[in-house]
Amino acid sequence: MTVNVPKKTQTASDDIADFERQLKELETLVERMERGEQTLEQSLQDFERGFTLFKACQDALKKAEQRVEILVKKYEGHTLEPVTPEE
Repeated sequence: MTVNVPKKTQTASDDIADFERQLKELETLVERMERGEQTLEQSLQDFERGFTLFKACQDALKKAEQRVEILVKKYEGHTLEPVTPEE
């Protein structure tokens, strides 16, 4: 008997954590490739992984941009007051 477990829905904080993790991994790959100490095969594998990470980060930024646009439209015409820190 197979039990179907519902997948956890991705939250905004999960999206941010994923983006930050992917960006950090991409930075690590770039640094490693810039050192030039890898074989051609290793460099190609890192390039392929880096391109995948780049696309994922680009998609995450596009999604965030869309969320901002939705929020701006939602609050269009409302006056926002600056928040002052409590002393």
